[in-house]
Amino acid sequence: MTGSRVAIVTGGSRGIGRAVAERLVQDGVAVVITYVTSSQVAGDIVATVLAAGGQAVAIRADVTDVEQVKVLFDQAESDLGGIDIVVTSAGIMRPALLAEATDDDFTEQVEVNIRGTFNALREAARRVRDGGRIITFSSTTLALNAPGYGIYNATKGAVEGFSRVLAKEAGPRGITVNSVAPGPVETQLFLTGKTAADVQRMAGLAPQQRIGQPVDIAGAVALLVSPEAGWINGQIIRVNGGLA
Repeated sequence: MTGSRVAIVTGGSRGIGRAVAERLVQDGVAVVITYVTSSQVAGDIVATVLAAGGQAVAIRADVTDVEQVKVLFDQAESDLGGIDIVVTSAGIMRPALLAEATDDDFTEQVEVNIRGTFNALREAARRVRDGGRIITFSSTTLALNAPGYGIYNATKGAVEGFSRVLAKEAGPRGITVNSVAPGPVETQLFLTGKTAADVQRMAGLAPQQRIGQPVDIAGAVALLVSPEAGWINGQIIRVNGGLA
């Protein structure tokens, strides 16, 4: 049981999810970090948080498995007393031109990005306490329409649709639902398959001449889950340095 607000961060053991989890802990939130394969990494994060006086637990949960997601929420409620914030940062990206995309490229992204987000949002809609916050992750790729991102964009369009509707469904309980749409961010998800020249070229497209860092996105999430953001609801927030 904890007197702090409690957050579940899916995909919280790496990349943007990890930065979000660490920022929420800094803000006094007790955090549940989910992972699938990186148990050692998740455990190290929790140990660091506990050593600094914060509250965190790591729970293995594949968001594509509805039963595992239910158990995740059950355990979060049992261990920490309730749920106030859900951040659905688990996601994958498999860039490929549509003419060259495989069935696996399609299935993997749909399963994680759409089904996984749906599973988490359904439980969040049922269990987040009144006045809570729900944050999903879209992408600035939807605004850029770059070749190779057709399937990924389709999944993120679905996430935006979920978010806007849930904002209206959960609104009467004082719960806000917003979607953060990062631009290029220096994570393994973004860097995989790109050369240094590719990264430099994309950095040059932004007015600030750099790609984002996970902490840039975490700061936006921290704002959206704060008490001060209670009147921001049903929005898609592009966090991309002015790229689009």
